[in-house]
Amino acid sequence: MDPIEDQRPLRLDALTVGSMQAGCYIVCDKATDELMIVDPGGSPDIIVESVRMTAGDPRYIVNTHGHADHIEANARLKELYPEADLCIHEKDAPMLEAPKKNLSLFFGGRITSPPADRLLKEGDELRLGEQSFRVIHLPGHTPGGIALYWPGSETVAGMVFSGDALFAGGIGRSDLPGGDHDMLIQSIRDKLLTLPDDTVVLPGHGLHTTIREERETNPFFIDN
Repeated sequence: MDPIEDQRPLRLDALTVGSMQAGCYIVCDKATDELMIVDPGGSPDIIVESVRMTAGDPRYIVNTHGHADHIEANARLKELYPEADLCIHEKDAPMLEAPKKNLSLFFGGRITSPPADRLLKEGDELRLGEQSFRVIHLPGHTPGGIALYWPGSETVAGMVFSGDALFAGGIGRSDLPGGDHDMLIQSIRDKLLTLPDDTVVLPGHGLHTTIREERETNPFFIDN
């Protein structure tokens, strides 16, 4: 567990979960103790312990896309927190219940998830207390890949959960079923790299970064 300490009105725990070492994030509104679990890609016991330590009330379980390494713990979490809405973009929703579509069969497993409670689309908002997270549709890694953007304030930098679209120094794969390299590049350029420079990027794998860092140094964008 890697608690990120700052002055935000949110508590944030960044976890590394599952066999694919996916980034899972527990986000809790300090004023109301409502929380959101982003990308529970395995290791449900680790996620549940983080929720317990946060002492919050799960309101959302959000998948940034439908690949197995980002949905593996959905079933266990819905069993423990049935009132939490399971959320995914409408274009990736069929992947939840289909091991072939979520690629778990490709890795020798058979992962299924409960169906979504809420289908997301561009511009939707997920609220924790007074804090709002905007859904940004980022097709290219999968047809229904999303990011979640919290804008921060005049004194506190915002943050964006970028899923498997944008990484520190890289981008997500586009050679898997439903991927499109050109679309992914355009999605990131138009919808993520236009965010404020100091926005913290919390990706689906690897270390966090900033929009400024990726705009200035990411090899997929600096020469284009």
